Amino acid sequence: MWDSLWLDVHLATSDDRIMSAQDGYGCIRNGAIGIQNGTICWVGRQADLPDTPEALANRIEHGHGGWLTPGLVDAHTHVVFAGDRSHEFAERLHGVSYAEIARKGGGILSTVRATREASENALLEISAHRVRKMIQAGTTSIEIKSGYGLTLEDELKQLRVARQLGRILSIRVHTTFLGAHAVPPEYAGRPEDYITFLIDTLLPRLHAEKLVDSVDAFCESIAFTPQQTNRLFAKARELGLPVRIHSEQLTLGGGTALAARYNALSADHLEYADEAAVMDMARQGTVAMLLPGAFYFIRETQQPPVDLFRKHGVKIGLATDCNPGTSPVLGLTGVMNMACTLFRLTPEETFRAVTSVAAQALGMEKDVGMLRNGMKADMNLWDITGPDELSYWIGGMQPVRRIFSGTD
Repeated sequence: MWDSLWLDVHLATSDDRIMSAQDGYGCIRNGAIGIQNGTICWVGRQADLPDTPEALANRIEHGHGGWLTPGLVDAHTHVVFAGDRSHEFAERLHGVSYAEIARKGGGILSTVRATREASENALLEISAHRVRKMIQAGTTSIEIKSGYGLTLEDELKQLRVARQLGRILSIRVHTTFLGAHAVPPEYAGRPEDYITFLIDTLLPRLHAEKLVDSVDAFCESIAFTPQQTNRLFAKARELGLPVRIHSEQLTLGGGTALAARYNALSADHLEYADEAAVMDMARQGTVAMLLPGAFYFIRETQQPPVDLFRKHGVKIGLATDCNPGTSPVLGLTGVMNMACTLFRLTPEETFRAVTSVAAQALGMEKDVGMLRNGMKADMNLWDITGPDELSYWIGGMQPVRRIFSGTD
């Protein structure tokens, strides 16, 4: 007997084995899903069930004609932080530049100060409040970056909080070490020494504590160079950790090509990426993680090269980039709408971008992101007319039920 069986549902599976040129969602109308031990054990049309529902499962769930989808995967967030930067938003609208704000002590380093000052319990409490809102909006798996501590103890604190969020909330957490986010005050004017500190001290300790699932770097004209990033990525490879990168957001600087050489899981932002960088990504299977929340919030005008990604077969992911300075976004369906409107992605592309492709960007594609036999039963039930509606509502929408490993 299966643990449970879902009936009276339509399925948007995100399963590429049943997608077609006419159906980019992998739909099964009038479908059914069987679940055993938190894992999907049967997917198909209700009419094709091998026996009567009562003979198949201990519990019958009714979807009442709603749409069941994979749980959404948010593959780029900075959600563990303290402090508030809404005043910086107001300052920018009054004509103060980001550079001026940073010179006055604002920007990333203001969040670093607030995060350092917060106790671990306080940081957990305020971060859990945000993550609960993400769960309400349909997120069932999340990547959480460090990078607002920039000392050994504070990076440990951030990543311990990230791991704890996965224990106290019904959400899967992938942790990313982003020590190369900014040069902290203690290393002002000495970025090479700071990279050495990350390589020799921070990353090995965090890895030994089993707090790191991947390594990221902010490789930009205002942050770290490709040469500095290369040193960090070499250490990540030595430790057996996959990498990802913030690159080509503000300039064409070579970070994306570097990340591709390290078989990066994803390269993120990419507004200024050129065709050579896109071809490098295509060869290595690196996901293009687009972040329309940041594009919208800072009123960027340079669009990422979506047509080049399509031309060369680079998979496109989407994420909230939830952070206090440039993307105060919590819900992925709102991001889907922004991607359609700002980047001209299709609704089908945005759906895959927050399910199967986002799972690949976290190395979790064997577990989540699709409704397929053998996948974890992380799912959302939506009261919608069809999956196009998920990217239709400005501001996003919420599922009526959220299922984690078969239960809600």
